Amino acid sequence: MRGVSKRLPVLAAAAIATVSIAACGDDAGEGGSEDIASAPAPPAADFPAAEGRTLEKIIAETTPSNDLVASPGGMVYTPGKNRFGFGVFTAGGDQVVDAEIAIYAAPGPDGTAIGPFPARIESLETEPAFEARTTADDPDAAKVVYASDLDFDKTGEWRLLAVLKQGSELVSSRIPSIVVDEYAEIPDVGEKAPAVHTPTADEVADLSEIDTRDPHDTMHDVDLADAIGKKPVVLLYATPALCVSRVCGPVVDVAEQLKSELGDDVTFIHNEVYRDNDPNAGILPQLQEYGLETEPWLFVIDSDGKISTRIEGTFSVDELRAGIEKAS
Repeated sequence: MRGVSKRLPVLAAAAIATVSIAACGDDAGEGGSEDIASAPAPPAADFPAAEGRTLEKIIAETTPSNDLVASPGGMVYTPGKNRFGFGVFTAGGDQVVDAEIAIYAAPGPDGTAIGPFPARIESLETEPAFEARTTADDPDAAKVVYASDLDFDKTGEWRLLAVLKQGSELVSSRIPSIVVDEYAEIPDVGEKAPAVHTPTADEVADLSEIDTRDPHDTMHDVDLADAIGKKPVVLLYATPALCVSRVCGPVVDVAEQLKSELGDDVTFIHNEVYRDNDPNAGILPQLQEYGLETEPWLFVIDSDGKISTRIEGTFSVDELRAGIEKAS
């Protein structure tokens, strides 16, 4: 299996590579010190209807721009309904936190497009007490994730398009293609979760051996193999200090906040990504058992040991809370 660091199409990777996205105003990506809010998806009626046309026909109704690119938050998709998470950045690499945007998709190079699928904005902010230094000190740490619900009726390659509202103008940008049903070995919703052993605090001399967050989180008390089948489990594969995509710190903060609220009724487990916390040493066997090639990954497991929610990439407090409620 290829190492995680070689296969990361996730959010802020676009910013790191400076192949980035969406200028929605001169100060759209500044953020400042104000709160960054979640927002519902804009109305689908604000965007052109696909109406059996190709992506090229939809592009013709917009202003194409080489300066606008959406950065997908994952690479694993299955037939049927999928949460499509992505990031939005300015050409200079700043995050855009308030874009009005919709996604279109078409199978293959000449397929009939479906859409629009407007994107909601999920803020990654946590309560201040749960924002780690790992997150706060990282200028590239993700602040929001955009999420659309796409419905794929075919396997294979799907080509994608983002259309953004900029005042009265519609601006379009192609998104890298995805492949549906390419990673069937990863356990999916409704399947039994592999009962792998996850390292715990009492097995190591120093918690830094199994946790790169600063300060260390509190999700290393229970071995997954001992927890499955007793009560719901939140299993998070992420490496806050070593994450290529710059989203692992925020999602561990999200899980830590919800553990403080729900930890009596739900088991929370955070598992790092690399052997000896060294990207050159390869990934840990727990990720291999789950068939993973990217990070972060969230699995919410119900009390019967079945996966009820899985999310590749970034998620908000509200999204994780909804996943826990579904498993309870």
